[in-house]
Amino acid sequence: MSEYVWRRAAPVLRGLVSGYSGYRWSGAPGLHHGLPSTHLTLIICLSGTLDFVGRRPASFVSVAGGLHDDPVVMSHDGRQHGLQLDVTWRGARTLLGLPAGELAGDVVGLPDLLGDRAGELVERLAAAPTWRHRFRLLDTTLSGLVDDGRGEPPAEVVQAWRRLTETSGNLRIGALAREVGWSRRHLNNRFQREIGLPPKAAARVIRFERARRLLRSPPRLSLADTAVQCGYVDQAHLARDFRALGDLTATQWLAEFPSVQDVDAALGDDGPHDADQQY
Repeated sequence: MSEYVWRRAAPVLRGLVSGYSGYRWSGAPGLHHGLPSTHLTLIICLSGTLDFVGRRPASFVSVAGGLHDDPVVMSHDGRQHGLQLDVTWRGARTLLGLPAGELAGDVVGLPDLLGDRAGELVERLAAAPTWRHRFRLLDTTLSGLVDDGRGEPPAEVVQAWRRLTETSGNLRIGALAREVGWSRRHLNNRFQREIGLPPKAAARVIRFERARRLLRSPPRLSLADTAVQCGYVDQAHLARDFRALGDLTATQWLAEFPSVQDVDAALGDDGPHDADQQY
């Protein structure tokens, strides 16, 4: 039994938060692999806790995770119910008050970043009757956190990230450094300090995330066709990235996720607020 719904963030948050996911899963106890992404991940549990395993075991009700280029493994008792927010690296500075680089490869309890507001948000989300209500509450709360006075990242880092995403991670880093007018070493240092990964690792994650998106989007492509479209040498190259970045195969990863329902697409923006209870 599973449900998984998704919605874009409000227009005022565009460029800061890409979207929200709501999930409720019930099944056998096991492990969940959080794969590298181009976004920082904020997770809010509506019941239970999020239990991280590995080098630094920890449990959270609400957590923020920085960019990483290896899997983050979580255990669960077979029941998962919560929300995930995909925050951009620029959104970290504007909403959370610190560069994304300060959270690189780490997970931090949301109260450590937002104080008492984190606990209040968790309580209100848990009490909300539908996913639609919860997503609107997130829009309102995050809009109130926007602070444009927290400083702008270097224009060269912004340009470098834009070029990596435009090329789906298939731009050579030497050429990227020449484009922004920095040495490769200086670009590596400033880019990692602001975003949390050096450009080469970020490019790899960007390409890997595009491959995962294609694998999940209808009509679902084969691994071989996905590898070609995303700039991998061959299917084996993509398979190696799944092992290196996710510690699993593409087939195992796909089996962890149910199909996605887009709340706005399914219901329409003006639909009744309780309609999404059907999911």
